[in-house]
Amino acid sequence: MAQDTARQPPPTSPTAPARALLPLILPSVAVGIVTSLVFVGVSTAAEQLQHVLWGPLPDALGVGRYSVLWMFVMLFATGVAVGLVVWLVPGHAGPDPATLGLDAPVLPPRVLPGLVLAVGLMLAGGPSLGPENPIIAVNVGLAMWLGQKLVPRAPDALWPVLAEAGTIGALFGTPVAAALVISESLAGRPLRGRLWDNLFAPLTAAACGAITTTLVARPTFDLGLPPFGHPRWNDVVAALVIASAAALLGMCAVRVFPYVHTAFHRLRHPMLMLPAGGLVLGALAAAGGHLTLFKGLTEVGELARDPDGWSAGQFAVLAVVKLAALVVAASCGFRGGRIFPSVFIGAAFGLCAHALVPAVQPAVAVATGVLGMLLAITRQGWISLFTAAALVSSPAVLALLCIASLPAWLLVTGRPQMQLHADGTPIR
Repeated sequence: MAQDTARQPPPTSPTAPARALLPLILPSVAVGIVTSLVFVGVSTAAEQLQHVLWGPLPDALGVGRYSVLWMFVMLFATGVAVGLVVWLVPGHAGPDPATLGLDAPVLPPRVLPGLVLAVGLMLAGGPSLGPENPIIAVNVGLAMWLGQKLVPRAPDALWPVLAEAGTIGALFGTPVAAALVISESLAGRPLRGRLWDNLFAPLTAAACGAITTTLVARPTFDLGLPPFGHPRWNDVVAALVIASAAALLGMCAVRVFPYVHTAFHRLRHPMLMLPAGGLVLGALAAAGGHLTLFKGLTEVGELARDPDGWSAGQFAVLAVVKLAALVVAASCGFRGGRIFPSVFIGAAFGLCAHALVPAVQPAVAVATGVLGMLLAITRQGWISLFTAAALVSSPAVLALLCIASLPAWLLVTGRPQMQLHADGTPIR
């Protein structure tokens, strides 16, 4: 009898009945659609403002659109504008962005308008940050506020998960990224029921966010690089080396991040920190050129259209300057995320490797460079793998990326992250 008992399989969590999941569909669909519309709305408004600030306005003034003078003027003015929002608008555009990651806190409604305004001005003005962190924070706060009013019986813990999943789906145009991120966050929690039951509502929100963005904005991550065929032995070696080297470069930025943050915060006031950051970003833009401005997703497409059009030294300058600009923008108080700039940095680093060793295929170089950089900057394994694979759009590259992620992850895990505690010390 004891042997029979020992041979029995371990008990498994029961699956949730359909009647427990059906009520989640409508709130998940609504949250997914709204989070996408918020993201698309803020991004579109920022793009329109960017077009004016970096097009007709300098033309009317007789100044070159990307002249050194205009880059200094615009980045300093952006620092002043965002500083005014952080100083004067109720809620001060949320907490210090250096303390936030993708898992955003629930912010009160009065903070959200200022945060939207701050991220819109930042995206249009040129600092090297993306929209992801503040947009997730806005959507989490909005979902919690509306959810408590419209569906008071639903648990409060539901709304942040749905908003985060819907926004990630909207950002990447696919629910797969959100499902992977949510499953990673669920790994450390006790689950009620099967994993798929816990993913049902977030996946619904992510799918609706992704399809809404696809229908409205038609985003794409495919860089159109030369097609990648079957992996070869030299591709494996190149993937391991490039991903690890990119991770080490990213860790250099992570190491200096708290010191740069402390230096800016000694100025104490947002009307000093942000304009000072704008001036430093202007100097970096003068050194690296206009491709090192903005979140970097459009600019990385320009690099990918002609992977042999720059020298290894030029690619290296672009990568280093953009990385420095990311550290400065994230330290001085600009509201923004770090994923999209890291994509540009990793792609430039990978193309530098291709320029040094032409036998390295551009697709392998870009994908593994982005993988290593994202692992160092974000510590989000699934996001890093998914984003790197999406840039190449080749199933054959997935095996290389999984292999390359192993040594790169060993280089970054357990070490300080590019996110700080409230006292300015790095999170591990």
